[in-house]
Amino acid sequence: MIDKYLNELIHYAIRKKLIEAEDADFCKNQLIAILQLAESRISPLDYESEDLALPIILDEILNWAAENGIINNNTVTERDLLDTKLMAVFMKRPSEVMADFHELKRDENVEEATAWFYELNKDIHYIRRDRIEKNVSWRTETEYGKLDITINLSKPEKDPKEIEAAKQAVTANYPSCVLCKENVGYEGRLNHPARQNLRTIPVQLQGEEWHLQFSPYVYYHEHAIVLSAKHEPMRITGKTFYRLLDFVNQFPHYFIGSNADLPIVGGSILSHDHYQAGKYEFPMARAEEEESETLRDFEDVIVSKLRWPMSVIRVKGKNKEKVAEACHMIFQKWSVYNDESVDIISATGDIPHHTVTPIARMRDGKFEVDIVLRNNRTSEDHPMGIFHPHDHVHHIKKENIGLIEVMGLAVLPGRLKDELEELTAALLTADPEKDIASRATIAKHLNWALELKRRHPNMNQTNAQPILKEALGDVFKTILTHSGVFKRDKKGQAAFLTFMRSLTS
Repeated sequence: MIDKYLNELIHYAIRKKLIEAEDADFCKNQLIAILQLAESRISPLDYESEDLALPIILDEILNWAAENGIINNNTVTERDLLDTKLMAVFMKRPSEVMADFHELKRDENVEEATAWFYELNKDIHYIRRDRIEKNVSWRTETEYGKLDITINLSKPEKDPKEIEAAKQAVTANYPSCVLCKENVGYEGRLNHPARQNLRTIPVQLQGEEWHLQFSPYVYYHEHAIVLSAKHEPMRITGKTFYRLLDFVNQFPHYFIGSNADLPIVGGSILSHDHYQAGKYEFPMARAEEEESETLRDFEDVIVSKLRWPMSVIRVKGKNKEKVAEACHMIFQKWSVYNDESVDIISATGDIPHHTVTPIARMRDGKFEVDIVLRNNRTSEDHPMGIFHPHDHVHHIKKENIGLIEVMGLAVLPGRLKDELEELTAALLTADPEKDIASRATIAKHLNWALELKRRHPNMNQTNAQPILKEALGDVFKTILTHSGVFKRDKKGQAAFLTFMRSLTS
């Protein structure tokens, strides 16, 4: 039976043009070696394929491996380590992938080149299509436009056995982190993901070596990561804006943005400088420009305040250098800006609190950068962050608001899928309060759920899920509003305008 699925895997690789038919026996021998088989009963090209989907093929091979002692505990991590090793048999060497990419790009067809590279990452199972398809996504209408909501089910949760095994695993300092370019081809271990099927494309930004790869857990179309060749900490500097604009000049169909570089308001990985990019228009890109000013010293560069829950300044102009200079000037002014009347404090002693989340794109022949103002102060009332999801929404989400969410795409924890289903059933019982309070998994949602029930007394089996989804969108809007340093009230927006006008003085 294992022979059948190895041959199915060979035929899949030929169908997807990962290998040529002439490579079939060679590749099967490598698969045989990985699985410690003694022989093959039938040659791949003598086998009539059923054209099975890749996840089905791999699941059958992994199940056989677990039954025959090739996988010890049959955990998700161990299965991922093995199926990545199997798929690496069909992956070209990095130099070949780079050559194919640049051949497509040579005719100034960079959009076709990234589309090809994206499909390659899916075909080779680096981006796991079957897991991505499990994500639950929808849009919610708000006064700021439609917000994107995703319940993330693509990243599997580890069971206790895996967590314990990872603790016991031998620690290593190679690669230094999951974003280092040295991950290309790395076999992985229990506490570090396998990357044998990872390939990157070198990109020059401001004369420095960076690499473009795709995220294995894509949250939007062509979700890319652009990482520094050096293992250096995340840091927003004047160079950041020049690099971002360099990138969109080379990849004008992509946006690119950087997480902030301070804890609480920064990304989940601050140890390695990197950006996120992709071919996707986020809700924030469609936000209305409320007020605009021309920066007279920056060759017709225009700055605008966006109508958005967070505090965002849009900078745009035709001259790349001038736009980058203007962004750097805004960042420098914001870094030391104080307005205690609206609780804007840039530092405590020598500890800085101000930073930014910048996002760059090309639009209508102009360079455009959205600069989101951030602050990571804490207080007694808000120990996790003043400009951070407040505790009354922690039952939905309490993690940092990073780049993707700043732009209007909520990435909500996977637990919510089952919790919402359970909550729906409880809300439709004769005594919702008692039913919800008695269930450990959903008791944390009690006050929120009862308020929804009060606002929707006619909630029923048909409309309950849509009501809950719309309410989750409202919670996300609230979270974004919490994260805005200038509040959306009259006083806060007047203070924001004061800062904006200081840029032209």
